[in-house]
Amino acid sequence: MKYICNVCGWVYDEEEGCEELGIAPGTKWEDIEEDFSCPTCGVGKDDFSEV
Repeated sequence: MKYICNVCGWVYDEEEGCEELGIAPGTKWEDIEEDFSCPTCGVGKDDFSEV
């Protein structure tokens, strides 16, 4: 699954993870900590939608 930031358009891809944030490839969106914030604009998980 992929999730897109509704504010800036940054995409989190579960298959790729996010190396810059220390999130391993294969990490499910629901397994990411609730205090996650978009690395581009800083909004929280509530401001993301499934792609």
